Amino acid sequence: MTAVVGPVRGDAVPRQSALRNAYAAYEHQWLLYLRTWRGSIFGSFAQPVLFLVAMGVGLGGYVDRSGSGAIDVPYIQFLAPALLVSTVMQGSTFEATFPVLGGFRWNRRYHAMYATPLSPYAIAFGQIAWIATRATIVATIFCGVIIAFGAAGTPGIVLAIPVGTLTALAFAGPIAAYMTTQRDTTAFNAIWRFGITPLFLFSGTFFPIESLPEQIRWIAWLLPLWHGVDLARALSLGTVGDTPLVQLAHVLILSGCAIAGIIAMFVMYRRQLEQ
Repeated sequence: MTAVVGPVRGDAVPRQSALRNAYAAYEHQWLLYLRTWRGSIFGSFAQPVLFLVAMGVGLGGYVDRSGSGAIDVPYIQFLAPALLVSTVMQGSTFEATFPVLGGFRWNRRYHAMYATPLSPYAIAFGQIAWIATRATIVATIFCGVIIAFGAAGTPGIVLAIPVGTLTALAFAGPIAAYMTTQRDTTAFNAIWRFGITPLFLFSGTFFPIESLPEQIRWIAWLLPLWHGVDLARALSLGTVGDTPLVQLAHVLILSGCAIAGIIAMFVMYRRQLEQ
């Protein structure tokens, strides 16, 4: 006589070790990328080239000739590390929006994964670890383009790569946690229009925050992107020793945002998958 087995609930599936679960979830993300990397690799090179040519060489030529004294290094060297961090931040924001919403609402990929021995924490880890990996890949490519353009102030430009990854995590964790609660793409417009775009423009990417009116200059300290931009720029130009406490504050603030966001992401993944 054959027993009839009903549908298996996620909490009834025997779980494996947390480390094995985490690796399996991350491997899933990596295998997905291996199928699609050709469509994104060109953009990873093209975007930094276009930015550096248009803003660094084109606009930078006018800035350097103006002799205003606001920037005491070639503008392209001032701009390059900031563009690296800003580009990585935007890419990580994308990775934390569409794939997360799709995993919960559209193709319900996360629910399928939860029906296996993977835990909610492992699934969340796989997503955030992949975002960090993708951010590092993009930052490394951007750094290579910067060096090829001769836009690196010092060899310290390579240290902008981990800064870009840390900045990516500071954004991706909170955004991914928020996206678990959404059911459509309505929130995307608000995130980009009122969050990402203003940050890109007013976080010291294109000009020193000292150029802002003194009454609103303090707002920069509330913007995570500025901390990443200023830290990467100081490392690239070799000026970390000029303001060591400020640079340490950048690291602590970015780390705090990343840790808090990842914890929130883990909590929300568990809540959504176990409800």
